[in-house]
Amino acid sequence: MTRVEHDQHDQEDTRRAGPSRRTVLVAGASALGAGVLAAAATAATATLPPSPPLRRTAGTTTPETPPEVTTVERVWSQARHTQVELVTLLPSRMSARPLPVSLLLHGFHGRARFAAPTGTLAELSRQVARHAVSSFGLVAVDGGDSYWHENHPGDDPMTMLLEEVPEWLGRRGLGGTGDSAGLPFACTGISMGGFGALLYARRRTERGRPVDALALLAPALMTSWSDMSSRNAFHGPADWASMDPLLHPGATEAVATGVWCGSEDQFITGVRRFITETDPAVAYTAHGGHGDAFNRTVVGDVIGFLGRHVPVR
Repeated sequence: MTRVEHDQHDQEDTRRAGPSRRTVLVAGASALGAGVLAAAATAATATLPPSPPLRRTAGTTTPETPPEVTTVERVWSQARHTQVELVTLLPSRMSARPLPVSLLLHGFHGRARFAAPTGTLAELSRQVARHAVSSFGLVAVDGGDSYWHENHPGDDPMTMLLEEVPEWLGRRGLGGTGDSAGLPFACTGISMGGFGALLYARRRTERGRPVDALALLAPALMTSWSDMSSRNAFHGPADWASMDPLLHPGATEAVATGVWCGSEDQFITGVRRFITETDPAVAYTAHGGHGDAFNRTVVGDVIGFLGRHVPVR
């Protein structure tokens, strides 16, 4: 694939579950920003029986933009020993099942319901409606602040992603089918989630189940232990080095990768080093800092990139 690069050399903005679960269903959203989803969750939360079929409420539709659907659920993660929110973003309430999905990993101090940059779901819905991309969804889950690995015994978000998420998705008609039932075809990561996405892709490859694509928005690739140690996410430099994508650039070389980062972003040095060492399919740096103000400007490109790698069903 031809590598695309723009560089204008011319800040984060940012116990098994009980007998009931909380589900939020929001449809017809024109954009998915943190405020939009938070307000909708406050207004539309309902307590449901343990295992009914999910309800969906359709919003206003036009021929160009069918009603997209956001679902927020609380599920029990044995790997993390806590309840987490599982957020699914679907381009249409009529999305055929099984529906391919990309994981969406949030950043440091983030949560699943705030993971998507502003406008992500609306853009996904538009591109699917125009047949610019094949239909797919996005799935986010709470991962804590440990850079998506087990930094504290008993809290293992990577095992959650690798073993529990496919089960959750498979039961909802999402992800792959057959031997790949419930598996996401891609992983999208923002900031700390970019680090996590690279680690997730590495672990999937080690298991013989590689992802098809990686979309990284300002991945938190630090170049010194003094910087990383402030996050309290690793036991020491050796622990960090064993997982640092910059020290294992070949671990995901077979995966189609796109990287987007602002040239004034705090992680730009590590991102440029990653671009140099891995030559990703898309390497985009342009004026901007760290957070939604930049991320929302590249949402269309990210959706288009992921859409080119949706598996044929």
